[in-house]
Amino acid sequence: MSSINRIFGLSGSGLDVDQIVADLMKVQRMKQDKIKQNKQIAEWQKSDYRDLNNSLRTLRDSVFQMKLQGTYLAKKATSSNEGIVKVTVANSAVAGSNTIRVTQLASNARLDSASTVAFDSSKTTLADQLGLAAGTVTFTVNGSESITIDTSQDNIDTLVSKINGAKTADGSSAGVGAVFDKTLQRMFISSTATGSAAQVKFENITDPCGLFASLNLGTPTGTPPTLESNGANAIIVYNGMTLEEASNRFTIAGVTYTLTGTSDTETVNITLSNDTDGIYENIKSFVDLYNTTIDKLNTKLFEERDTDYLPLTDDEREELSEKQQEKWEEIAKTGLLRNDSILSGVVRSMRYSLSSVVSGVNVDYNCLADIGITTELYYEKGKLKINDEELKKAIDTNPQAVMDLFTRTSDVIGEKGLAVRLYDNLTGGIEQIIDKAGAEDSYSLVDNSVLGKKITSYSKLIAEWDDRLENIEARYYKQYAALETALSQLSQQSASLSSLLGAD
Repeated sequence: MSSINRIFGLSGSGLDVDQIVADLMKVQRMKQDKIKQNKQIAEWQKSDYRDLNNSLRTLRDSVFQMKLQGTYLAKKATSSNEGIVKVTVANSAVAGSNTIRVTQLASNARLDSASTVAFDSSKTTLADQLGLAAGTVTFTVNGSESITIDTSQDNIDTLVSKINGAKTADGSSAGVGAVFDKTLQRMFISSTATGSAAQVKFENITDPCGLFASLNLGTPTGTPPTLESNGANAIIVYNGMTLEEASNRFTIAGVTYTLTGTSDTETVNITLSNDTDGIYENIKSFVDLYNTTIDKLNTKLFEERDTDYLPLTDDEREELSEKQQEKWEEIAKTGLLRNDSILSGVVRSMRYSLSSVVSGVNVDYNCLADIGITTELYYEKGKLKINDEELKKAIDTNPQAVMDLFTRTSDVIGEKGLAVRLYDNLTGGIEQIIDKAGAEDSYSLVDNSVLGKKITSYSKLIAEWDDRLENIEARYYKQYAALETALSQLSQQSASLSSLLGAD
């Protein structure tokens, strides 16, 4: 701001120039305040649009799941004895039943101490801990690279660590796990895999110190020296057929079986059926989210707008308490999207997507009403209502037809499934709102949406008005300074004239 001498009233004019200028500037700032209010309204509108768009995206994610056939092909499996067999089922499995009898569980290969080891936990080297001669022991395990143990330097923990860390030449694990239980004083070594192909095989053994014998793991035999054990396959009788599996967890025809026990006499019954409850819950969750979303949109569309409540100016804000300000802004923010054309279009497209018939599907299941889903009364503005009994009956009677009603794909709009239509319409609405108000997840630093450009324009005008107001205020003070000067000169002239007249 220009430097102006603001000492007034020395001439006796009695004018409160600061107050006069302040009053004049209030009138001028009203023009800028209007721009600030418009900018604030645009920012509130942008926030409302983006909030609604987040809701539409959440709904679209749900609709995407409703487009997928797997949502309606869900199966469930039950076992008559989970103490022997547990089951899970993929959507690809065929409904029906199977029988399974488990005669043997799959096991890993094991090489454990046959008896208690003479172990001294107070010592720090293998030689002292196991009473061995000092020396070097070498071996490989399951085809690993050579492992070297120095009994005068390494201890039992080092031995265990080197076995567990054994790698083959290509860097892959040797597939062996070892542990020495110092309480039981026994070594336990097992393969990480199960089945008849699993093994724990120590080869290329050079053991002058008798390390393996001291651990009661046995005596290496053969050439080259070898110490090993064989895993076992699971043996089951599946629908009358005897089968072997390398693992206690395996999949047959889309059903995953987990063996948990054996029984030579009990046959476990496995029942596979359509998961009608799961399909129902998926549809119900979608309808609930749809209703929540359309209710949120309608709230904004029919919200009353009180034009007496505009965004507060700085002067108005100073006159109100914090609570009063909050209450004012709460009212000022309402109704900003009332009768908005974009939102109205989104709601119409949502309602149309779900209210029309799907051509090309089972004629008994070609609209929502056929599966027990109807539109609420008019005042609910498009919300849906589920008749639980009718929906569950439709799913149980003809899950294929229910699936087709939602998922059918076609280049013809009238032949598209309901979820396919709704997904496309939601995508279009979301894009319209992004054009209008931008997106929160945009990586661009510039908001090129309609409201984004408008807000930028308002910000530029506000900045221009800051400079303009500064100049106007300076001009006012300059004018009143000139007035004070003129009044001062007039006063001096009046005094001189009075002096002259008094001299006569």
